[in-house]
Amino acid sequence: MLDEIRPQVLTQDIGDTDLSYLLYDNDAPTLILLHATGFMPWLWHPIARELSRSYRIVAPYFCDHRDADPEKGGLSWMQVAEDLAVFCSRLKIEKPGLVGHSMGATVLTLAHTAFGLDTTGIVLIEPIFLPQDFYKIRISLDQHPLASKSIKRRDFWKDKDEAFSYLKSRELFRKWDNEMLRLYLDYGFKDGDAGGLTLACSPKREASLFMGGVHFDPWPLIPQVDCPALVIEGSESENRAFIDLRKAASDMPNGQYLLMENAGHLIPMEMPGRITRIIKDFFSARGEAAR
Repeated sequence: MLDEIRPQVLTQDIGDTDLSYLLYDNDAPTLILLHATGFMPWLWHPIARELSRSYRIVAPYFCDHRDADPEKGGLSWMQVAEDLAVFCSRLKIEKPGLVGHSMGATVLTLAHTAFGLDTTGIVLIEPIFLPQDFYKIRISLDQHPLASKSIKRRDFWKDKDEAFSYLKSRELFRKWDNEMLRLYLDYGFKDGDAGGLTLACSPKREASLFMGGVHFDPWPLIPQVDCPALVIEGSESENRAFIDLRKAASDMPNGQYLLMENAGHLIPMEMPGRITRIIKDFFSARGEAAR
């Protein structure tokens, strides 16, 4: 059965707050999987389920572990990166493989370079490395192209059927794998205080994360990614118009660049099988072969 492999849902104290995570436990080498802004670790499940046959998988959840106000700058991704480094230290995770998507990819880059999170290798799927000029200005919530939209995101549905119909109607979810869409329906929504369903990662928290992505320029740190690195970009990603991932990969001493045809920004949700194979091949080549 597809779901014969299920993770444990656990919580780790990281000093001044707790961080929840999924654990697919075994005695194999560890891979950290880090999700995109506004999403959750359960969206790694089809990928983690397969990888967990050869690796110990840890997938943290960064949405609600710290309070943050999008009107006051949100939650800095540098803080998230530090939290991840502390999380790995507390769990005594040594030299894991790192895989991140979007915000998660940027956070892993910062955790590795700024906080010394050692790794066997890093796979960065559509990382958010904005043009450097963008980090030199301070913009308000209503000026941020993504945060200003996310704060206004719809946040109530009467039941799962209505929520599912809504997802199917939105362009964002048009190319999603069917299992990924069902996982988002199951874990991306929660029961509302007054009935119905609301988003698990609220519009305010998602906007806070988007705002937190502009506080620190990652470009000076990218050349310090000295481990084997693979940067993956979707050929149909809207980010290609302003994010130069070929340059990011070339700035890494051991960087490779891969353009995935017919994929958008949300590659893991659109092509989980292909991403799984790429991750397995990458870490197998690093000497972290399956048992």
